[in-house]
Formats: sequence, C-alpha cells, structure tokens
Amino acid sequence: MENKIKKIVLAYSGGLDTSIIIPWLKENYENPEIIAVSGDVGQGTELDGLEEKALKTGASKLYIEDLNKEFVEDFIFPTLKAGAKYEGDYLLGTAFARPIIAKRLVEIALKEGADAICHGCTGKGNDQVRFELTIKAFAPEMTIIAPWRTWDIKSRDEEIDYAEAHNIPLKISRETNYSKDKNLWHLSHEGLDLENPANEPDYNKKGFLEMSVSPEMAPDKATYITISFEKGIPVAIDGKKLKAVELVEKLNEIGGANGIGLDDIVENRLVGMKSRGVYETPGGTILYRAHEVLETLCLDRDTMHYKKLLAEQFAEQVYFGKWFTPLREALSAFVDSTQQTVTGDVKLKLYKGNIINAGTTSPFSLYNPEIATFDADEVYNQNDSAGFINLYGLPLKVRALMQKSLKK
Repeated sequence: MENKIKKIVLAYSGGLDTSIIIPWLKENYENPEIIAVSGDVGQGTELDGLEEKALKTGASKLYIEDLNKEFVEDFIFPTLKAGAKYEGDYLLGTAFARPIIAKRLVEIALKEGADAICHGCTGKGNDQVRFELTIKAFAPEMTIIAPWRTWDIKSRDEEIDYAEAHNIPLKISRETNYSKDKNLWHLSHEGLDLENPANEPDYNKKGFLEMSVSPEMAPDKATYITISFEKGIPVAIDGKKLKAVELVEKLNEIGGANGIGLDDIVENRLVGMKSRGVYETPGGTILYRAHEVLETLCLDRDTMHYKKLLAEQFAEQVYFGKWFTPLREALSAFVDSTQQTVTGDVKLKLYKGNIINAGTTSPFSLYNPEIATFDADEVYNQNDSAGFINLYGLPLKVRALMQKSLKK
C-alpha cells in the first residue's frame, strides 16, 4: 500500500510537528507529492510566511483555507448554545476546530486525487481521533498516515534535532517549547513546567500569554458590556450589531484586556491519561456566562435542568471527535428547539479576571415580579402550598408509617 502512495495531502500548520513531516514523508514514501493544507481558523500571524516555508521544505503547493466564518457559525455557536463544557471547565477550543479543518482536508484530497491524508497528531492525544473520525465520515476508504505513531522520533527535543539536521527553520527554541494551539476562540499551553500540576502558571512571564493579561495587570476600573442574543446566538455588543467573527474578536479584545478566561485544567483525555493545560479563552468565557445568565430568565425549570444534563453529553461528543455523528446532530436539534425564546440583553461587569452579573432583560422572560415578590401580591395564594407539600411528600410519609409499623 505504501509504495502506491504518490500524492499526500498534509494538515499543515508550519509548527514543529508538520514542519519536519514533509521531509520525513519524502524520505519514507519514495518521494511522493506533498500538498500542504492549512485551515485558517484564526491563528493570525502564525500563517505568515507559511507558503514559502512549505514549498522550501518540499511541498508542491499550499492551500490556506479561510474557515473563520464557518468555524464560528457552524461549530462555535452551536456548542455555545448547548452550554457544552468538557468536564465542567474546558470550552472546547481545540476540540471543535479539528473537525472543520479535517473536513476541508478531505474535500481537497478528493479534488486533488490524493492517495492519503497525513496529520501531525501524536499517539497520546485527542486530536488524532478528531481528525481521523472526520476523515472516515467523509472519505471512509482514504489511507491515513500518522507519523507520530510510526517514526523513531520520541520527543519534541528529537524533533528539533531532526529539523536542525534538515535545515528547517523554526519559530521556537528548546526553552520556549510549549505545545500551543491557537485559533479565534482560544490559545492552549501544554508541556515544560506545566506538565507538573504542582507548578503555578507564570501568567506574567514574557511571551506566555498572548490573548490575555494576568488579572493583576488588568485595569483597576471595571468594564461594563452588554451582549444581545437572538435565539441563543450573540448578535451585538453594546447595541452595535456585529458579524459572528467580528463579535468574537471584539470580545477577545475586551476580555483579554480585563484578564478574563484564564483556566488551568487537568483533564481526562480520550485515550485514558490525564493532561494539564492552561487555556486563554477571553471572549468565549464572556459569551458562555452571558448565555447562561439569559437562559435563567428564558427557559422553564424542567427544560433548563434537562438541557444541563445533555450539555455534558454534547461536550463529550465534541471532545471525543464525534462532531459528524447522528447523536451530536440530534443533540443540536434539541438545543435549537430550546433556544427559540433565548433572546435578550445581558449586561456584565468585567473586573480583574471576574465576570459579575449587572442586569438581564428579555421579551420572553419567565421571571414574574408579581409572583416572585416577598411583598403582598394578588396572584399567589400561599395556602396552596400546604396541599402541594402533602401530595409531594406523600411517598415519604407512607414509607415512614411502614417503618413505624415494623417496629411495633
């Protein structure tokens, strides 16, 4: 099979892994044509000089695909509406970026008549699953090459050795060799001193944070913002309508300046091990909070409680690489049904890493001041509660009477 592979589409970021994979593929697959594909999901300057680097290291061409709008509208916002957080904390920044990139890889591979798709994910991580499940969903017979599972290189230091031996320029050094993943939604940091959960992240270390400042460095004056939602989707900031990508970018700017969205997490990877990562998700953290607050007004109790149960399942589907599955699609259909009345404005106070509620309004609010008041009212008969409690507590009463009779 390997000898028949003449053309390979490579998921290419220009980082350490994919930089050395191009010459490695040339050496190990009888000099196939390598077509590099980079999905632009908001990496920013990481894309600078990528084409020159890809061609210089042996690729025949580089596709840079602008996926930002689709990323936000079709992956981020559906996950936000679900309120999905993996293990209650992780806002899934890397997890939902992989399926959209992998889907585009398949489209280009089929268009180019490629024999295989290659990715640079390690055999220890979640991303190998996310890429490969998506590839299987759209090109079930495509050959998949994962060098980290087969080559002799065992560490990032050895990768750097390989790069230096092959004259491949790198933007990192051995001392700043954090494993990072950046997109429009977040920036993750793993490795080096972070591998020991006992070590506190040094948020003030030069070059560590890129989207945020540490809470200590945030302004001494609070920032107020109002986010408007229509059917669960954020559409405006402080009354100004914004397109999806612009809205996330603006909230990243505001949140980052106020030290919002720094999270230090030990999470359970799909492959079974625990890993420690530090995440910057300034705009996303604000959006999740605003959406949750609005739902407290707009969703009835039973729907809200049940939706929280399904949010955990939704998060697992995303984290485990199962975006393009019937279950995830069915969960999204449920979520969309719940969002028909999640419309309104949420005012938040941002201060040194904290998000403080500052007022919420909705035309679909289920909060009724007349019923909720502690003052006198004409709509709630407090005597009704006695009969309710008698019926609600009847099983407890029957059980207690039974236990009492057994003791006689």
